[in-house]
Parts: sequence; C-alpha cells; structure tokens
Amino acid sequence: MKVETSSKSSEQGKTQPPAKNCKTPFPGFRIVTYDFEYVSVEGERPNPVCLVWHDWQSGETHRIWQDELLRMKKPPFDISEKTICCTYYYGAEGSCHQVLGWDHPENVLDCFAEFRNRTNGAKVPCGNSLIGAMIFYGIPTMTGEMKSSMRDLILSGGPWSIQEKEVILKYCEADVSALSKLVIAMAPDIDLITALYRGRYSVCLSEIEDRGIPIDKKNLDKIRKDWPELLKKLTVEVDREYGCFKGSVFKQSLFAEYLVRNQIDWPRTVTGRLDLKDDTFKEKAIQYPELEDLRELRSTLSQTRNLQLTVGTDGRNRCMLSPFASKTGRNQPSNAKFIFGPAKWVRFLIKPEDGMALAYVDYSQQEFGIAAALSEDKAMQEAYQSGDPYITFAKQSGAVPDDATPETHPRKRAQFKTCALGTLYGLGPEGMARKLNQPVETGRQLLRHHRNCYHDFWKWSHDTVATAILRKEMQTVMGWKMKVPPRINAQEGPNMRSLANFPMQGNGSEMLRVAVINAHHLGVEICATVHDALLIQAPLYLIDKAALDTQQAMEEASELILKGFRLKTDTEVVKWPNRYFDERGAGMWSKIMKLLQ
Repeated sequence: MKVETSSKSSEQGKTQPPAKNCKTPFPGFRIVTYDFEYVSVEGERPNPVCLVWHDWQSGETHRIWQDELLRMKKPPFDISEKTICCTYYYGAEGSCHQVLGWDHPENVLDCFAEFRNRTNGAKVPCGNSLIGAMIFYGIPTMTGEMKSSMRDLILSGGPWSIQEKEVILKYCEADVSALSKLVIAMAPDIDLITALYRGRYSVCLSEIEDRGIPIDKKNLDKIRKDWPELLKKLTVEVDREYGCFKGSVFKQSLFAEYLVRNQIDWPRTVTGRLDLKDDTFKEKAIQYPELEDLRELRSTLSQTRNLQLTVGTDGRNRCMLSPFASKTGRNQPSNAKFIFGPAKWVRFLIKPEDGMALAYVDYSQQEFGIAAALSEDKAMQEAYQSGDPYITFAKQSGAVPDDATPETHPRKRAQFKTCALGTLYGLGPEGMARKLNQPVETGRQLLRHHRNCYHDFWKWSHDTVATAILRKEMQTVMGWKMKVPPRINAQEGPNMRSLANFPMQGNGSEMLRVAVINAHHLGVEICATVHDALLIQAPLYLIDKAALDTQQAMEEASELILKGFRLKTDTEVVKWPNRYFDERGAGMWSKIMKLLQ
C-alpha cells in the first residue's frame, strides 16, 4: 500500500482521503502505524511534541500537535485486541504513552525487533535504524543527514514557529509513511505469534524504563560535586593495599610484583603477558576476595570516570534498556548510564523510597540449568538440582569425597566451576588452563571429567552447532534467530564459541522476557531487568508477596522455555531506610563514604 503525504495537510486532523482496495498483510486484524516525536533529557521522562498515525482500514492519516495531545485521555486510535499497532522501536512510543497516561495497545508489532530478528548475525550495511531497514528492503527513504537535521530541530525543545511545526509534522508523517511500506515488505518474514509476544515484552519494558530505579540522590550529588578530585584520592587510598598504580595509571609490572608477593596465580595470554581483561579480574576476585577493591577501582576508572549515571530530578535512574540489541536478544543498556554497570559500588546508591522496599530476584545458576534441561543430560540435571552444581560436578567426577562442601574444598570447587561454565562458552583446554593459571594438562583433565560425567550434553552441544552450520541459522525456543556466516577462510567464518553458547544465552533472554510478561500480569512493579534477574519495588507491607509473585513468574517462565524443567530463584529484599548491598562493592563504597566525610 502506498501512503501519500498531502501538501495541503493542516496542523492536526486528516491529511488524506480513504484509500481504495486497502489490503492488510495480517488478515483478521485492523492495522495502525504510528510515530511520536518528543524531546528527551537523559534521566527524565520524555516530553511528547506530536503524534502522527495512519489507519490502514480507512486509509486516513492523522496529525496531532503537542497541545492537543496533552488534553487527550486515551489514544486516538483503536488499541484493542482487534488491532495491530505497528511502530519502529516501541520503547519510544511506549514512553510517550506512559507520560500521557494512555493505555498501551493490546497488540504491538515492533518492526525494530523483527528487523533485528531477520538480520541478527548478518552484516547490515546501513545499521538497524528505520532508514537502515528501509534501505535493506530496497524502499526509497530520506537521507541520514536530513533525519539528523530534523532531530536537531525537534531536540531544540522549541518554541517552534508555525512553519517549523509544519516541518516537524511532515517529518513525522514521512516516518509513518515509511513504516507502512516497511510493514508490507517485512510481513512475509514475520511469525505474527512470536512477533506479538516480543511486542508485549516491549510494552512491559517501556513501563520499566519509565518507572526507573530509586537512587540515593543526596549521596550521588555529593559524589558528583567533586568527582575528579575524589577519584584521585580514591586511587591513592585503594592502591595503598596493592602498589599497582603510578599516579592514575595501572602498571602491569607493579601488579606482577604484587601477585608474586601474595602468591596469587594469574592467567596469562598466549604471548605470556598477564591477562588483564575485566572477566579475568572478575573470576580471580571470586577466588581471591582481597582483589575485589582493585577490580572495582579498575572498573571505576574505565567505566565511570565521568560518572554518567542518568538520574532524573525525581531521583530515578532511567536509561534506554535497548531490548533485542545484542545477538542473544538480551537487553543492552549503556554501562555508563545504567546503575547495574560493571562498577559494583555504584549499586549502593540504590535505595528504596520512604515506606517502600525493593527485591532483587535472580535465577540460580541459570546457564548451567538451561544446558542441563535442553541437553536432557540426567547427571547434569542432578547436579543442578543439588543446589551447588559445581561441587556436585567435582563429586561426580571423583575429584572430591562425597561429603565435600564448598567450605571444605573451595579451590576444587572453583576449578570445576571454571570448567562447567567455560564449557558452556566453548572454552578449550588451553583457554581453561590460562584461566586457572595451570598447565594445559589440567585443562585437558577437567574437560575429560566433564565429558565423562555429561556425555549427553556433549552430544547435544555438538549436534546443535553442526546443525546450525548446515542450516546457517540458530534459533531459541521462542523463535529468536541468529544467522551463522559461512566459513570463508581461517580468519572469517562462524565463531564456534558463540554458537556453542547461544542456546544458553538466547534461551536465557527468552526466559527473562516471559518472566517479565508474567510478573507484569501479576501486578508486580519492575524497576529493572539485569541479565538473569529482576529488580522490583512494592510498599513495605507488600514486598514479601511481590517477591514471591516474581519468583513464581520467573520459575514458571523457565518451565515454559525448558519444557517442564524448573529453575530455582534467589531473592534479596531491601527495606527502607536500608540501601542495596553488594558484597563485591562494599569495600569501595566504604572508602568513598569515608573520603566524603
């Protein structure tokens, strides 16, 4: 269907007559395509500027300016189960629904999510924006320069002249026209059932983004007031224990001396240099807790140097959670803007409001459980159900006695944990040995233990990867797809480790999406999604029920994704006037508070 833009269109109202012989790509549904323009300040709720929407049944396009929008109590178009409302990145439209106090559509088709699903893993020359999708499907569109200049005009915040208002409305109308053409082009690639499920998740996520995370703004303002100087003092204070910095620069040679002094094993790269990746520091800090403050300092220096955490005037951390942005389909918020970024001490700023409480509910050993369920490996399932799959794995292999505990055999547990998780990421004996700073033979022995204990898992994993390479595609239980590139040469081709891990990561993200929808249906107020966890809020007297409802929602979601296998969940409750606590960042938080005093 071709959507024409009338040159005689007014500021609001209809802009074109009914179209004849209008056909829908989704029989049985009425179709609406729409787009908001809005002004957004980081951390704050958006300010809607205008709305344009197109009704496919009547063929009419409607334009509504800001002043009229603010008077409307509900959407001007049908949002019932009879209609599919199409957008490109629903988070933007959903945020405007939230600000205006409008209900969300029953059926959302987010063309951004479906375009990502269509092209995930493939090279997309012009990116994942609306323009990029139009170019991909060969549909004429405006240039990126034109779009950028229009966004600048809108983000100026006004006041706008009559001529500028008309320009903005035409721009918004052009996006709706483009979107209508895109829906037709994309329709043959869309599985409507799973697409509407992803749309339901996008609706829930727009509410989560709008709600935000309650922050101790008083202490945040104190920290921000003189952050560069505070960071210098913090570096000096932390480095007293390590002696690894020269000024603000971390020195590998000094760190190597520290490791020797303290008899700490450390992985090295193939070139023999110390492996200083963040993941390595994270793993070693679990094994050697005395390293945690150093890990936190390095993370702070690299990720939070400018303390870009986006917090609104109402004391809520808000940022785009970017659903479907990663290959696995997980949310991908900015580490610098999101309070659940790498630096754990920042999380101590999370604090429930007066009379409220928070609960952090996460899956217990999610990826191990998913692997056990999907592979139908009984021994692996037994290990998961034991409560501590890593010490159980060590027992199953005969490496520790049957009465061993994490307390009696911490080093063995750490080794077998590295093996159990590394295997899920396709880690070979050399890589495993480097992580453990052990001879390659140790890595080979651990992998032999894993193969002997979990042979059904290995067969399943091998078959899954081989099938993906043959079909040139992988997908989750709920239909999230990832393209598998062909092997061109030794340097170009499929990443075997990513293929091996995709079933765990991809189905884990599906699981959390279903959990969010389930919890939302139960009336749970979700403040954030965090990889394999949900942060929720409720009044003090309701938090225990809300936490139980969330656990129920998450565990039922795992049963749906894993064909009846139920994952366990853990809950930590924070009640006002207490604040969020993460042991890994406690030392750093204490030092910062001391310096502030």
